[in-house]
Amino acid sequence: MRVARRRSDEGTPPSRRDTLQLGAAGALALAAGALAGDAPPLDPALAQAASRLRYLTPPEAFREFGREKPRVDSLAPEKLREVGLDRETWRLEVVPDPESNAQVAHPLSRERGTALDWAGLMRLAETRAVRFLAVLTCTNMPEPLGMGLWEGVPLRDVVWLARPTGNVRRVFYWGFHNDDPKQRFVSSFSVNRVLEDPPGELPVTLCYRLNGQWLPPKLGGPVRLVAPGVYGNKWVKWLQCVTLTNSYQTNDTYALWNNDVETPMKTQARFVAPPAKAAAGKPVVLAGVVQVGASGIREVQVSLQREEAPVPADDPHLTQANWRPAQILPPPDWGGELPGGKLPEIPLQFDPATGRPRSWPLRYTLAHWAATVTAPTPGRYRLRCRTIDGQGAAQPMPRPFPKSGNNSLHEVSLEVQGP
Repeated sequence: MRVARRRSDEGTPPSRRDTLQLGAAGALALAAGALAGDAPPLDPALAQAASRLRYLTPPEAFREFGREKPRVDSLAPEKLREVGLDRETWRLEVVPDPESNAQVAHPLSRERGTALDWAGLMRLAETRAVRFLAVLTCTNMPEPLGMGLWEGVPLRDVVWLARPTGNVRRVFYWGFHNDDPKQRFVSSFSVNRVLEDPPGELPVTLCYRLNGQWLPPKLGGPVRLVAPGVYGNKWVKWLQCVTLTNSYQTNDTYALWNNDVETPMKTQARFVAPPAKAAAGKPVVLAGVVQVGASGIREVQVSLQREEAPVPADDPHLTQANWRPAQILPPPDWGGELPGGKLPEIPLQFDPATGRPRSWPLRYTLAHWAATVTAPTPGRYRLRCRTIDGQGAAQPMPRPFPKSGNNSLHEVSLEVQGP
């Protein structure tokens, strides 16, 4: 499958960053229009702002975290070439763990001159490339870091080039780290997850394009490991080494920092540019984003309570609050500046006959939602939002512990004034 270069979609529901740039009034007006269906056209200034909105996060707008010093995106082009972070000099090793008895018949190693190079990866891509939409999110951050169209080659296709024959239980991997062992960030998967995708799951992938563009150094280019459905600690940047091991233990750097590194992504809702003030007796339009985790999404709900109302000791997750359903907005227009006015073929998630998602919202992606609430009297109120996942669990359940992913209820204050 050859992939044409293209830009991310425009003119679609807002990402959090773009909505914040637009401002609260614009976000709420957009949400109101989406709910009303045949709403009057936006005023020219707002329509112009809306035309700049994107469903996919532009590469330059992705948020990233790392401990590399100096930062990779600050390195001069000649230094990037020297350390193998240029497409011409990039190499990937797939080798047996020297501390285990893993059996690998044809290691891909720099020492042997058999490491996978860029040309070899592109040859694989001609027949094995995949595309998918996926959200990048951090275990400990409440907000997603970016939503993208990722393209690459499944890691398993490269692992098989090394011809493992036995005694392999886990796959360790890491990327460039300025030749400083203290900066090396290691992660791992069970070899079973790398070699086989459970029903409905997407492959662990060596990604080299984001939204149709070559993956930039800032985001882990030229090649980054992308693992839809898990948190960003598994999405290792500047990938250079894969080690096949018979060890049964993880070796994830992130686990040493008191994190659960074997957790699937959680479903959660967030407000986007919530209003700070409202008028008593008048509807307030709310807009937000939902991150769809492993259990899918059944409903988004909102709650409005007096700020002085206490959180019951026997109901810390407010399951008995006055929750009301929000509307999950339909799939955005996939057109914009993409070739042919639509997304390219994404058979893993979209029906090739219609070009529409096989389900909506898609797991491991974002969707937008909107709702209205009315405060009857003046005062200070507390707005909250939550999800009901596909199995009926209300956020933050069934896994409320933050070390396995931050999915605490998002709450904001609302000052309601008299007419």
